[in-house]
Amino acid sequence: MKLHLKNKIFRILCLPLLFISCSSDLDFNQVDDFKLEPIFVGNLVYFDVPANQFFDNGAEQSIAFDAQEFDVFKNKFFKDNLVKAEFNFEITNTINRAFTISLLLLDNNDQQLQTLRYKAPAYSGTLTVLQFNEIFENQRLDLLKQTTKLAFLINLKAGPPLNENTTGTLKLRSSATAYTEIK
Repeated sequence: MKLHLKNKIFRILCLPLLFISCSSDLDFNQVDDFKLEPIFVGNLVYFDVPANQFFDNGAEQSIAFDAQEFDVFKNKFFKDNLVKAEFNFEITNTINRAFTISLLLLDNNDQQLQTLRYKAPAYSGTLTVLQFNEIFENQRLDLLKQTTKLAFLINLKAGPPLNENTTGTLKLRSSATAYTEIK
C-alpha cells in the first residue's frame, strides 16, 4: 500500500511539470526576409556541321540556320524572377579553315536585339576546344528577356579551299544557366 501511495504522490507532483514549457515570442515578420534562389541549367543549342556542307554547287558558302523559337520568356515565372543568365558555349573545329559563328538574339519582329560573335581558328592538327561565357545582367538581361528567337550564322574566313571531300566538322554545344530569385 505504501508503494501505491508513493506512486500517486509522484504522479501528482510530476504531472504539472509536463505542462510547463519554454517558448519565445514568435516573429512573423521573418517571413518578409524569406528568399529562395533556385538555379536552372539546360541545353541551349547544339550543332555538328561536316566540312562538305560548306561546299555546294561547286562553291564555298556560309551557313545560316533558320531562326528557332526561344520561348523561355513566355513563362511568367522566368520573366518575373530571373536576375541573371549565363550562356556557355563550347566550340570544336576540326576543319582546316577558320570560322566566325554569330548568334543573333531576335525579338517578335525579327529585329536583332544582340549579336554574340565567336571565332573558331582553323584546325592545325591539334584538337582545341574553345569555351566562351556570356553573362546577362541589368540592361543586357532586359534585352535577353525580349528575345523570342535565336538564329545562327557561320561565316567562312579566308583559307585553303573546301570541296565535297574536305574532312572535319564544326561543333557547337551550349547551355544556359538561369539564376532566379523568389521573395
